[in-house]
Amino acid sequence: MSKTLIVTGTSRGIGNSIVHLAVKQGYKVYALSRKIKSLPKTGLMHPLKVNLSDEKDLDSFAALLKSENVKVDALINNAGAFLNRPFLETSKEDFEKIYKVNVFGLASITRKILPFIASNGHVLNISSMGGLDGSSKFPGLSAYSSSKGAVNILTELLSEEFKDKGPAFNALALGAVQTEMLEEAFPGLKAPLNAKEMASYILNFAISGHKYFNGKILPVSLSTP
Repeated sequence: MSKTLIVTGTSRGIGNSIVHLAVKQGYKVYALSRKIKSLPKTGLMHPLKVNLSDEKDLDSFAALLKSENVKVDALINNAGAFLNRPFLETSKEDFEKIYKVNVFGLASITRKILPFIASNGHVLNISSMGGLDGSSKFPGLSAYSSSKGAVNILTELLSEEFKDKGPAFNALALGAVQTEMLEEAFPGLKAPLNAKEMASYILNFAISGHKYFNGKILPVSLSTP
């Protein structure tokens, strides 16, 4: 039986690669993004314009899942906002903007979708090496990396809260990946992996990783630490 996935942040980069790869493998995919022009609607691909910071959008999406009696096998929380700016130049509004997407938006869609996720399903949060305790930190990423640290702790907390009835919760803390977002933030930086390569790893982990892990924050990086 074909699996059903929900992926956020799918207009470009890793998220876009994930949904195209998932459809190619025969999975039904609800591809969520604020911009869906790059996502063709097909029998398996269902692009939906959803703003994770808008509760009405999330309620409408949840209502759609209920009306179609959808059972979700995996939610991949890939959407994220990025900021590279010195701390003294980072305003309260800047922090709020980053946290609104990376933490509050992620928490909100997870809360709305949990009733539709199979008990043996998987919620996979895409985090960052910058949010890991003890990892290398970089100037300018105070808002972004701290928000990913919050995602990591939230992942651990939810895995504990739902460990008896499911689903499983894990996070992948990614290192540098060659995406449009990386190029915008760090012009000229060349990452060791491209979006398609990382998308393949993430998709495979979303489908089967929870058979081996729950409540884990797993680094996916060629660098140490």
